[in-house]
Amino acid sequence: MGIVYHVHYLDWFEYARTEALRDAGVPYKEIEGDGLALPVTHLEIDYKESARYDEEVLIETRSVLSASTVRISCHYRVLRATDERLLVTGRVDLCFFDPERGRPVRAPEHVINRVMESA
Repeated sequence: MGIVYHVHYLDWFEYARTEALRDAGVPYKEIEGDGLALPVTHLEIDYKESARYDEEVLIETRSVLSASTVRISCHYRVLRATDERLLVTGRVDLCFFDPERGRPVRAPEHVINRVMESA
């Protein structure tokens, strides 16, 4: 059909989230080093217009910690690079999770500080 398959946007979201956290000074390996994981707890996506194959896109990412700092919400806007036309919006919620204890936990203080500084 010449358009990007709908689930590829989720891969783009994950890549954008990883890079946004790295830019904030919180590489995912550091979160894993703290003994934590970030499982997805909620996902929403709104397709406005299709991206075409071989078309460059821009992905804007904004990360927001919950008041409890147990969750982080990442908001996305996918834009066509040539004219910045909005193609897709989305949100992915994740929780800081301690696999050993099998439960969500508060984000480490250094993560909270870095995410808040980058907002």
